[in-house]
Amino acid sequence: MRRLAAHPLPLWIVFVLVHLVVGAFALGGAKTGYPLGDVEWVYTLWTREGLGGAGWVGIDKPFVYPLLALVPMLIARVAGEQNYAAGWLSLIMLLNAGAFAMLLGTGTGTGTGTGTGRDRVRAVAGWWWLAFLLALGPIALGRIDSVTVPLSLAGLLLLAAHPRVAIVVLTLAAWMKVWPAALVGAILVAAPRRLRTIGYAAGTSLVIILIALILGSGANVLSFITEQGDRGLQVEAPVSTFWMWDAAAHRPGGSSLYYDNDLLTYQLRGPGVEVASAVMTPLLVVVVLVVLAVAVLALRRGATTEAVLPPLALAVVMALICFQKVGSPQFVSWIAVPVAFGLVARAAGGPSFRVPAFVALAIAGLTQGFYPYLYGWFLALDPALLLVFTLRNLLDVVLLGWAVVALLRAHRRSAPALMGSPAGADALGAAPTFGSPR
Repeated sequence: MRRLAAHPLPLWIVFVLVHLVVGAFALGGAKTGYPLGDVEWVYTLWTREGLGGAGWVGIDKPFVYPLLALVPMLIARVAGEQNYAAGWLSLIMLLNAGAFAMLLGTGTGTGTGTGTGRDRVRAVAGWWWLAFLLALGPIALGRIDSVTVPLSLAGLLLLAAHPRVAIVVLTLAAWMKVWPAALVGAILVAAPRRLRTIGYAAGTSLVIILIALILGSGANVLSFITEQGDRGLQVEAPVSTFWMWDAAAHRPGGSSLYYDNDLLTYQLRGPGVEVASAVMTPLLVVVVLVVLAVAVLALRRGATTEAVLPPLALAVVMALICFQKVGSPQFVSWIAVPVAFGLVARAAGGPSFRVPAFVALAIAGLTQGFYPYLYGWFLALDPALLLVFTLRNLLDVVLLGWAVVALLRAHRRSAPALMGSPAGADALGAAPTFGSPR
């Protein structure tokens, strides 16, 4: 049975089934809470305006996302605007298929399906990712984040054999949605030859900025930074938990929800909300810096890159989620990247990722518990859904705590470095050049 579970065929069959099932719910419209609302209404509007001569976001006017987010939005129009949702889901499935092939090793020819230890490790990671997609539901496929997840996973999996390509891929993903930049930061801290890592990321970014400037963007190419600055507390953010319960109490002078027509999202108003909103971004920066400092300390105590990078990647991603004042449900999809990578990296001497794998599945399931199907009840402050929301947020903090503790203990479990050796590279199914961009 284990041999069959490690074989690529059943994995690929289930991969297709999961995407068909989740995609069908995503296309459910009002019946399933409009999980493709941004895709069908906002992405189509931005691209229609650009193609129609009304100006391109990120070039002619400010853009809430980095400029390259327009690329997948335009690709989804290939089959026509009337088929935009289907085009988007097809694009995400293709991108996920590429990352899935790399995860299983079939993309590099290292996955044999013979039931070897390495195949079993990769199969576990593959089955886990499919379970995660199913647990998270339509939101896993219905946002620009859905493009950056497979790209970021591919970037981490490419580190061993093609570090230069890996950094470029991660940087390109960060120019669609900022969060993969945290993974580049983790690599910068945990892997050797840091200056080259900075060089590849900076060089890629410079090319993108220069092209945008040539197209006449001016400061709009960086508008995604300022566009986020004035946001308040979004109702789905972990930090919003207290104010959501306060709003549910309906006390005089208490908190309440409102819809921001400019940002197209629900936010909070109430006592202390403005202060919390102003504090969250600086606090996020501080927490990320502390996490990176813990990783540096672990490395100085003798921890190997194999022991540090997987939990560090998870820690920075969870810090972005836990201390983000936006906190959209699709942010949960980011967790798949460090967890899947950690499950695979176990074969190369990394820490066990069994605990975070189960916690992440619970987080995904709880998120689908209040979004998208029951989102109306959530906005109505139903106590049962607020309880689900609160438990989800507590597990976010638990996962961050696990990652930090794993970093603190990294030097204790470190074996001789494998990721810079043939043995480690073979475990990852890649050439022995991890963390050494050439």
